[in-house]
Amino acid sequence: MLILVLVLVMSLSYSACRADNSMTSGASLKLPTEISTKQANSMQINIKVKDKVVTATLSDSKTTQDFISLLPLTLTLEDYARTEKISNLPKRLSTEDAPPGSDPAVGDIAYYAPWGNLAIYYRDFGYSNGLIILGKTDGGIEAFNMPGSVEVTIELVQSQSRG
Repeated sequence: MLILVLVLVMSLSYSACRADNSMTSGASLKLPTEISTKQANSMQINIKVKDKVVTATLSDSKTTQDFISLLPLTLTLEDYARTEKISNLPKRLSTEDAPPGSDPAVGDIAYYAPWGNLAIYYRDFGYSNGLIILGKTDGGIEAFNMPGSVEVTIELVQSQSRG
């Protein structure tokens, strides 16, 4: 009887954990609430690519704050593996409180800590250790899907009012 009770308790605990992990709304869970807080404190940047301006929203993290301290910034982004545009940054960014790695998607802006570079993904890629997602473009990612290098200027969008 005791074994049956333990199995039942473990089964319910597992089901509750799976339900919590699959939720995406900002309910009363710690992770979605944390994400909602980060989104509320997010910052906008403009990435000028040739004659286009691509906007992006950055999440609030120590790595992102360190990146923002470098702005405005002009970089030459080189093509890497026909998946992303990358460039070295003038200094290494903080990785304090960062996840051990990330699985980037199209439009993600990331910091690859092992190399100390910025990456903008124009194609999907798999999980990479040391990759920290800084934010995501709000559209216009096709501006980066071209062969070779491209010069960009990245700047913080100053004080936006939110309704």
